[in-house]
Amino acid sequence: MKFVSSGWRYLWKSQDIRRKLLVTLALLVIYRLAANVPVPGLNVEALAQLRNQFGSTGTFFDFLDLLSGGTISRFSLLSMGVYPYITAQIILQLLVPIIPALQRRMAEDPREGRKWMEKWTYYLAVPMAALSAIGQINIFNSYATQFNLPSIVDFNLSGASFVPSLALLLSMIAGTMFAIWLGELISEYGIRGQGLSLIIFAGIVARMPANIASLMVDEKTRLVNLIIIVVTIVATIFAIVFVQQGRRNVPVMYPGRRIGNRMSMPVKGTLPLMVNMAGMIPLIFASAILQFPAILGSYFVNNANEAVKNFAIGLQSTFSGSGAHAWVYWVLYFTGVVVATFFYTDVLFAQQNYGDNLKKVGAQIPGVNRGAPTQKYLTKVQRRITLPGAFFLGIVAILPFLLGLIFPQIAQGGGLLLVSSAGLLIVVGVVRDTFLNIEAELKLHGYEDSLLVR
Repeated sequence: MKFVSSGWRYLWKSQDIRRKLLVTLALLVIYRLAANVPVPGLNVEALAQLRNQFGSTGTFFDFLDLLSGGTISRFSLLSMGVYPYITAQIILQLLVPIIPALQRRMAEDPREGRKWMEKWTYYLAVPMAALSAIGQINIFNSYATQFNLPSIVDFNLSGASFVPSLALLLSMIAGTMFAIWLGELISEYGIRGQGLSLIIFAGIVARMPANIASLMVDEKTRLVNLIIIVVTIVATIFAIVFVQQGRRNVPVMYPGRRIGNRMSMPVKGTLPLMVNMAGMIPLIFASAILQFPAILGSYFVNNANEAVKNFAIGLQSTFSGSGAHAWVYWVLYFTGVVVATFFYTDVLFAQQNYGDNLKKVGAQIPGVNRGAPTQKYLTKVQRRITLPGAFFLGIVAILPFLLGLIFPQIAQGGGLLLVSSAGLLIVVGVVRDTFLNIEAELKLHGYEDSLLVR
């Protein structure tokens, strides 16, 4: 009996897999419904006027909207999504090689180390969500001030406004934790290990129809615009899949096994090293770093000193990817993504500790000594193949800006946000991982009669 890939057509016949798919779909529907609940005290009219001021070319709102599924523009309880949790996870992963005690903990007992990391990621996600909420509130209110509009939300943690402001802050933090909880439920009862990714994926996909509709406004150019966008998306997805699937197979010799009184011949194998080991993490990390200047500038846009005020407005405008100096943001974004890719890949690769792991099983790379020399050799190879992967991520990161220079008419319609770097990388990565996950589930159920070919 042999399980074949055509078992995909029997997918719905497996009761366990069908239940997981339905649970996943139900939880994603709950998330999208909760994404429409606004924060308490929201000035809906002021928010609508602010969106009109930015128009269709407001990269600040539209770019964040694409990643959040429209929760930013609605100032929803879930406007921060699960990104504070992801940021906390990145911070802890980067601290492991820096703090010797954490490095020893992870090396001595990897399973307990992962449990410790998960626990403290939840703890760190709360203050990260609080900081993100305060920054988002300040940025919205500062933009409203620039356009002479009333505050989007009244936020002042002092005096009579303390209780309403605290309720606003706690509700936004609770919304983030609720989104994280839904993601964990999907990973546990739905598609295994894909909860948070699917939460982000659902938000991005939910926003795409509105962006497609924005291309259909002008009857004269909508067909040309749509063709350009479709061709660009297909080409970008192909490039993303090609690079994501890229591997460098390092030859490894595994020791033979003893069978009775005889020793079998050594076994030839390969150790696959990924071209893009960091995935979408460098994009999130670089964008999070570049948000800090905009958040910092939002505190000084109402300063009495005219020079400080103008500097803060310019800082906020530049680091939100809009304005006359938007190219500065995109250059820094490209540089940040490339640097973050190398740094994060080094951290992840060091944690794998291939040199010691290969030594424990008696394996060896031909021509390279076991242990530390093996780790040094593999690190050199990994850095070399990471170079094209890092530059590819950097180019995809600034793709909306580059296409905006070539096709300004599409940029004005907001269509370039359909080819947003993080958006496409997340969509392609989640679809690929989800299909692999479901295929693994089908193979686990391969002994059911309905999934077998005799």
